[in-house]
Amino acid sequence: MSTGTARDGGAPHAAQDGPGAGLQQGLKRRHMQLIALGGVIGAGLFVGSGVVVHATGPAAVLSFLAAGVLTVLIMRMLAEMTVARPAQGSFYAHVRETLGLRAGFTVGWLYWYFFVIVVAVEAVAGGRIIQLWLPGAPLWAVSLVLMALLTATNMVSARAYGEFEYWFSSIKVVAIVVFLFLGALYVLGLWPHATGGLALLTSHGGFAPEGVGAVLAAVVPCIGFFTGAEIVTIAAAESVEPERAVAEAIRSIVLRVVAFYVLSIFLVVAVVPWTSKAIEVSPYAAVLDRLAVPAAGTVMNALVLIAVLSCLNSALYTSSRMLFALTGNGDAPRAFTAVSRSGVPRRALLAGTSVGYLSVIAAWISPDVVFSFLINSYGAIALFVYLAIAFAQVRMRRRLERDEPGRLTLKMWLFPWLSWVTIAAMTAVIAAMAVLPDSRSQFWLSLLTVAVVLAGYEVRRRRGPAPAADEPEAAETETDAVGAASRAG
Repeated sequence: MSTGTARDGGAPHAAQDGPGAGLQQGLKRRHMQLIALGGVIGAGLFVGSGVVVHATGPAAVLSFLAAGVLTVLIMRMLAEMTVARPAQGSFYAHVRETLGLRAGFTVGWLYWYFFVIVVAVEAVAGGRIIQLWLPGAPLWAVSLVLMALLTATNMVSARAYGEFEYWFSSIKVVAIVVFLFLGALYVLGLWPHATGGLALLTSHGGFAPEGVGAVLAAVVPCIGFFTGAEIVTIAAAESVEPERAVAEAIRSIVLRVVAFYVLSIFLVVAVVPWTSKAIEVSPYAAVLDRLAVPAAGTVMNALVLIAVLSCLNSALYTSSRMLFALTGNGDAPRAFTAVSRSGVPRRALLAGTSVGYLSVIAAWISPDVVFSFLINSYGAIALFVYLAIAFAQVRMRRRLERDEPGRLTLKMWLFPWLSWVTIAAMTAVIAAMAVLPDSRSQFWLSLLTVAVVLAGYEVRRRRGPAPAADEPEAAETETDAVGAASRAG
């Protein structure tokens, strides 16, 4: 990846060639660190984790640990490829190079679809939280306003996205650190009126009251909570130091997984009985209530709203960059190659936003049919993408060792054995999703989504060969209304 000289003095550098031409490298290392962190810490941790605990018992800690380890391994494999071969679209480009054009097309469009549905899901979730404070406001209107506000932010520049994500993620990190500190004081008996100890880990039916099967089954939804860590590799194309930023972010993800997920879930089951209904509703609020923290419910609602806005912000950014990357190889309409003078692929951004708007309207008009279908149709897609990343890493690693060993500055541990173990584990998780009652519909509807994308590839293939990635038109800039708006800004 080559960079041009800065425009207008201290302006960010802009990529001048390749499929990422036109994007500006305005994201700094601090942005990249918090983008990686924000991708891991979502609303699922603060709310959805309670469902896992309630279904598994204290042993849910092991489910989160197993899912976290598997995610770390996938991210390590992805980081190896990203550092060795930085590319616009990250794993889309890697899969295309190693597994073929069909696989690349499929992974790119599946990932885009995943995040445009996330846009709608997070907008609706944020709207429901705001309704707690504004009960008279219609859900669809609040959700659309949230989407519009964050779309406007992303339209400015990549740096604007990075700044918002930096502060959103910083708040989440501070909140979890405070939670860990308070929970530790309670367990150690240093909190007022706290008995302390770890008796609750075994006092209500044992550590694994629902059996080992429940612990293994819970790994499936737990992996979903970690989805988003890979966003930092998508953002690498707009980072001032892409290789170094990605390497540092991925290296530190191990500590984050252990501290933010495993330790916090451990404290939840150590402070509040896992059988408590309050855990299922909001595990963190249940702990704060047990500690008699004033306005615990309000604090958690505000924190969950921030997590939702963070996810919505990242989903808008990620979907637009993946669609932009797809255009570089002719895998998406060429109209989406256009970028504004500030380096934002605004047409690609608006495409994802438009799908989000339609999905929010579907949630209002047909929540139990259309919106339910959309939710289920993307449930297993991230797992399919992760499996493709793992296979791509095995192939690319062998090529690099043979042809360009000097590029392997960050390596997957214990290659090739650990890579194949990771592939086997991910395959087992996908197979479990296909048979478990709670996830079966998501698996099969996600498979239907894959079939639709594959059909799309056949249509694209029969229309003729893709243009070269470095074709001049791939870097054309927006004009007319979008360009004028950018210049005015």
